[in-house]
Amino acid sequence: MLELLAPAGSPESVRAAVMNGADAVYMGFGNFNARRNAKNFTEEEFQQLTEYCRIRGVKVYLTLNTLLSDREFPAALELLQKAVRMGIDAVIVQDLGLLRAVKKAIPDLPIHASTQMSVHNLEGVKKLAELGASRVVLARELSREEIAYICHNSPIEIEVFCHGALCMSYSGQCYMSSVIGRRSGNRGLCAQPCRLSYDLGPNANEYPLSLKDLCLIEHIKDLEKCGVTCLKIEGRMRRPEYVAIVTRIYKKAITEGCGPTREDIRELELAFSRQGFTDGYFTGSKGRRMFGIREDTDNKELDIFAKARREYGSGDAERVPVRFYCIAREGEPLRIGIEDDKGNRLTALGSIPEPSLTRPLTEEDLKTQLSKTGGTPYFAQEVNCLVDKGLYLPVSEINELRRNLLDELTEMRAQPPSREILSYEYSPLYANSDTPPELTISVASAQQLTPELAQFKPSVLYVPLEELYWNLSRIEAFEENGATKVAVVLPPVIHDDERREICRMLERVRAAGISEALVGNLGQIDLVKSLGFLLRGDTGLNIFNSESLHVLRELGFISAALSFELRLAQIRDISKCMDTEIISYGRLPLMITENCVLKSATSACSCDNFPLMRDRRGVLFPVTKLFGCRNLILNSEKIFLADRYEHYCSIGLWAQRLSFTTENPKECVQITARYLGLGNYEIPSRTSGLYYRGVE
Repeated sequence: MLELLAPAGSPESVRAAVMNGADAVYMGFGNFNARRNAKNFTEEEFQQLTEYCRIRGVKVYLTLNTLLSDREFPAALELLQKAVRMGIDAVIVQDLGLLRAVKKAIPDLPIHASTQMSVHNLEGVKKLAELGASRVVLARELSREEIAYICHNSPIEIEVFCHGALCMSYSGQCYMSSVIGRRSGNRGLCAQPCRLSYDLGPNANEYPLSLKDLCLIEHIKDLEKCGVTCLKIEGRMRRPEYVAIVTRIYKKAITEGCGPTREDIRELELAFSRQGFTDGYFTGSKGRRMFGIREDTDNKELDIFAKARREYGSGDAERVPVRFYCIAREGEPLRIGIEDDKGNRLTALGSIPEPSLTRPLTEEDLKTQLSKTGGTPYFAQEVNCLVDKGLYLPVSEINELRRNLLDELTEMRAQPPSREILSYEYSPLYANSDTPPELTISVASAQQLTPELAQFKPSVLYVPLEELYWNLSRIEAFEENGATKVAVVLPPVIHDDERREICRMLERVRAAGISEALVGNLGQIDLVKSLGFLLRGDTGLNIFNSESLHVLRELGFISAALSFELRLAQIRDISKCMDTEIISYGRLPLMITENCVLKSATSACSCDNFPLMRDRRGVLFPVTKLFGCRNLILNSEKIFLADRYEHYCSIGLWAQRLSFTTENPKECVQITARYLGLGNYEIPSRTSGLYYRGVE
């Protein structure tokens, strides 16, 4: 049966989830998780709640799904070790370095790869399995058929979101909140800029990035047929009543195997919705119908919340089945035994029964008393009794023995599992090179590949796969005399049904002599390696610390672009076991979307005329096309560090990358010359990115 995983952002939410049938809960402890604004429990609270869940047979998954700097890494690992001693059942991680550390330091702790790792194909799942993950939470942009294909071929468990907020951006590939407002979604403080209004022109949807909440309640049977292990409800920032309502309705659908009633849908909408729900990408459809905003609701919302509060606020969840046996024999002490669903067994002895002077003890009497488990987490699934005739025992004694057995069983179930915790040996330290960084260039279109740009002889030229495939002759000027290495840039998103086309294009590029590839997703690694390409890592891999960089080295990468959410001081701290680079010029990528922004907003598609998305302050964000008719939203301002070269020339970088996106060919030449000290070109609107101010 499908596992139902519920969010828990407060002690009340934990209780609400457990009382309404959740099989597992996920919750934060400390500040290293993707919902830092949630309650995130104290050490004492977390211990009490894990024990509460364990007694009732509910698993606890710790959310440690944030990127970690080098200085944060030891504290995060220490926090995880504490949580393991308290008895967590698994940890959810995003950071590649932390995944590596957990596998080595706590080898028997299950690791769940967060949806923020943006796993959207089978090869990504297999790669994470190789790295030590026992479960992968898939990106939310996959269809029924794509999920089924992955599940049927996956070596590990697959988890998918079934209900709650949908991000417009591919999971783990959104930087809009951090770049605009310093609040990083990868660091647990997303400010949700996607919920704000934007202008895309006449007759356009005012909220082109705000998706309705996901609801897959009508597709439970399909998800089970797909082979999904776990269904996840989003909502650690939402109130306990929401957790109670959504968990109860989904649990009923799973256990009874039936679709939702009209009242179920109404309750879900009242609990939280944005102008109704969407089934997301599950049915393979996209478009304007998926979008909505939060509206004021009627007072019925208060009624269902009050009802939910009453239900989870009283009594206990009788969810643990137990079996009793009882033997009452003449001349022998009364014997009562109990066994739970985990095989725990206990026995208690009472007094020797006396001959009955009035009404003798019967088998039914014993069954009745032993079945009285109200007010506890247990229910009597089975009671077997063997009773000699004509005996007497006080009911109070039977009740006391039952209570004592249940108390002892609770103490037994409360004990955390014993897991081996080893000391973690950090990767070797590498001294920062004092060699000034080389220059690399990435382009967005073949038109930017001019002989004038080639004369600057960048160390590496990054060209998108589609542009390179159709314009191989344009790179000849760069390759003259071996001055510049050319690397093909893979699309950031490649679904399984797109792999064949990508492979075909890569084969042609490889045959033309291109031997390096820039990849930004784990699901691309084995594909490019199988075709003989050397690996360079892009920013989509979210390299934030030394340990993550070592993971790439072990995977065979020869270079890596560090996260642009890092401050220069944090970059200096990273032990660079391989060549590293940063983006020192260009519009940063804010969001990759499966939905075409323009088509979703206006119901019309115009791939050749990309829109400018205007926010409430009049700031313009360019929207460009990606492989698969996806979109990339770019920052309004360009990073410009040409006048701050001395700040980053001594922190151990191999290269600085000039990232050309919307620039015309002339601008590309002028900017490159400026960075090489051969001109005085300036841009009117600039930013230093996050390299100085950092993110929260």
